[in-house]
Amino acid sequence: MRITILNGEPEFGSAFESYVRKVADRLQLSGHTVKMLHLRELDLKGCSGCWGCWVKTPGECTKRDESALVCKAAIEAELLLLASSIAMGFTSALLKRAADQMIPLVHPYFLVEGGECHHRARYANYPKFALLLGPGADTDAEDIEITTVLWKRMARNLKSGIVYTAVSNRNPEEVADELIAAA
Repeated sequence: MRITILNGEPEFGSAFESYVRKVADRLQLSGHTVKMLHLRELDLKGCSGCWGCWVKTPGECTKRDESALVCKAAIEAELLLLASSIAMGFTSALLKRAADQMIPLVHPYFLVEGGECHHRARYANYPKFALLLGPGADTDAEDIEITTVLWKRMARNLKSGIVYTAVSNRNPEEVADELIAAA
């Protein structure tokens, strides 16, 4: 399976960073192709809502940054693992910024799905999504639940769904094995 990890951990060398690496290593040892993007190392300007990715340069952000790299890695994956520590009740701004810049992966046109208005798909296939969360000192079960629900909505807008959510307080090898079983 082709797996892309969007590593939204802002702190180089953190315990969560090490945990994500252990999960990635286990996935590779299990025979999967793993591409990890460390979002803190990328130049991501953030979406300004200009609609240029739909009108001026369909399917690509008009800003000169590395969002095209994120979009390409995401759409080529079979599984997109969103990894981030939690601070103040949500994932990092790095991960949110990268997700916002994936809007070119859908068309600007709408259709009704499940009684809701959603963008039309630009591609025939989209990756399944999974979450790997690193709880902070003040993170509680409600933070995990709310974060998961919000990312489920984002995944739905990108023609997919969350197949697995894990918190980094568990054995990373077990998490990697469960992730593959869920995908």
